[in-house]
Amino acid sequence: MADVDVFSALANPVRRRLLESLRSGPRAAGELAGDFELSRPAVSEHLAVLKSARLVREEPRGRHRYYHLEPDPLAEVEEWLHPFERYWRQRMRSLRDVLEKES
Repeated sequence: MADVDVFSALANPVRRRLLESLRSGPRAAGELAGDFELSRPAVSEHLAVLKSARLVREEPRGRHRYYHLEPDPLAEVEEWLHPFERYWRQRMRSLRDVLEKES
């Protein structure tokens, strides 16, 4: 699988939930699959996309594969979102000012 763009990987809600599940630490693929109403192969495909986007790392342990969250690529998302954060912060200040004037 060719490298996947971080934004494309995050576009799918199943993949976002998989990343959320990995925040508490590494988990086996089968254990992750149990959290979803999807087949194990479908969950494995989502994990492969996350791996291709470098958002997870796979660690073989015997017959199992454990997945670890790799948060570094999320910095690109944070960078992209930062201007929007400033925008909404300014909008909220403006709203607060209007509400204070009316009270």
